[in-house]
Amino acid sequence: MIDKICTFLTNKIRKEMPDIDDEKAEVINYGLQNIVGEIPKIFIMLGIAYILNIFPLALFTFVVLFPYKGASGGFHLKTHIGCIVVTTLFYCVIPFISKYIILNEFVKYIITGIIWIFGIIMIKLYAPADTEDVPILLKDVRLKKQIISYITFSIGMLAVIIIKDSTISNILILSYFLQTLSITKLAYRLTNNKYGYEVYGDTSLENG
Repeated sequence: MIDKICTFLTNKIRKEMPDIDDEKAEVINYGLQNIVGEIPKIFIMLGIAYILNIFPLALFTFVVLFPYKGASGGFHLKTHIGCIVVTTLFYCVIPFISKYIILNEFVKYIITGIIWIFGIIMIKLYAPADTEDVPILLKDVRLKKQIISYITFSIGMLAVIIIKDSTISNILILSYFLQTLSITKLAYRLTNNKYGYEVYGDTSLENG
């Protein structure tokens, strides 16, 4: 249903704006997939966060991670119920447990450094991590999203070092690390997902 809605909206946009080529249309469709697919999950997640009295932290987690998540991609669960459950757990559990984790400065720096190195390698290998249902097939689009992934991930890790509030730092560490795990081949195998190139082949990454 979401795929059909986004394809319909993309085609309607292209009809109104004939100068949009295939590359731009792909970017628009991918963005619509993220936005439309996230809306119901966001409301449910924020509602549960409000009940748990962690609404501001859950909202912060969502907002601060959105640029990196949007650029780097990640696996998709096969059912909407599964998606809602995992999204709610992700954005509610992370801020909840972040309030109780205590790291001294030295340990925080070491963990952040390790996660940054791990993240840069995973971004190089897998980002943007698309799926067979929402593939990113154009080389230029993939390159742009990979560069944005490098930048947003590095900014997030730098913020961990700068910010003194332990809860906020913990949220950044956990959310960026778990998001990075979601783009890995292991995560895709565990969730029965395939990358776009595994379905359509490397030749689909050529320009135009």
